[in-house]
Amino acid sequence: MEHLFKNYLQKNNYIQFDLKAVLFDMDGILYDSMPAHARSWQEAMEEFGLKKTRPEDFYLHEGRPADFTINIFFKKEFHRDATEDEIKKIYAKKSELFAKYNTEGFIKGAKELLYLVKSHGLIPVLVTGSKQPTLLDRLDDNFPNIFTPETMITAFDTKIGKPHPEPFLMGLKKGGNLKPNQALVIENAPLGTESATKAGIFTICVNTGPLDNKILIDAGANIVFQSMPELLDKFPEILKITSSNKNN
Repeated sequence: MEHLFKNYLQKNNYIQFDLKAVLFDMDGILYDSMPAHARSWQEAMEEFGLKKTRPEDFYLHEGRPADFTINIFFKKEFHRDATEDEIKKIYAKKSELFAKYNTEGFIKGAKELLYLVKSHGLIPVLVTGSKQPTLLDRLDDNFPNIFTPETMITAFDTKIGKPHPEPFLMGLKKGGNLKPNQALVIENAPLGTESATKAGIFTICVNTGPLDNKILIDAGANIVFQSMPELLDKFPEILKITSSNKNN
């Protein structure tokens, strides 16, 4: 595993890591919410006449702003953009269905990893494309003393969103005006991975969904774990590697 971190340093012309923060995605990393998101998107799209979508499709678009996602499927099926009214109605329906289907279960090991990060003096920063109040309003209840409004980037903050690097660049800023080698990213989705790697940050993927690892690697993941408990087990080693003084 150490060679993956050394490769990152060499590729990006850094001598060493100087970790200050860890940037976390939310859906599929902290919450086991992606099955509910995918089902809600598919059913909402179908209700408005889009018949060619599958729940699996939405794992590929996880993290993308909602209007972008809706337009992709409109162009594919109707060969046009959705109107503002259509976007508003589809997203409202999707949000209604998500509130119905979401169990709000945690990803196993997520809470322990957050507190491990904080116990080592690192700043946890949330970087999510979500606008879902049923999740965002519960973060402090579910993960006490981890995130604050000053350490959260949501869809309300960004203009472009994933896969553009904007969300993670904002995450670096909120982490303390950091350089890319001063942070790690924990992601599960290809678009979030692409966003993080375009921002120049070492990106750790946890494959909590149905996608093949190759999709995450092709999106730029520096390393892929199959579960959060696996990452949690390896995280002390990651901290040791990234605290080395030099790339040698």
